[in-house]
Amino acid sequence: MNTAFLLMAQFDGAAVIPIDKVCASFFQHLTPQQFVRKTTEGEIDLPVVRIEQSQKAAKGVHLLDLAAWIDKR
Repeated sequence: MNTAFLLMAQFDGAAVIPIDKVCASFFQHLTPQQFVRKTTEGEIDLPVVRIEQSQKAAKGVHLLDLAAWIDKR
């Protein structure tokens, strides 16, 4: 099966998965704040997107980026 299709099923077809759901499913040892810090610093090679330009905007990970990251592992 294709990883992207499995992720679509897991996250109800969402194109962008919220950070808290990514952490709960794949990074249980990290808080959402720690996860964002590690992606910003390059420790985790996974792009985080914001829905808007505001710093208070919701952050998430695009489904295809997460699928590619999982497949590289």
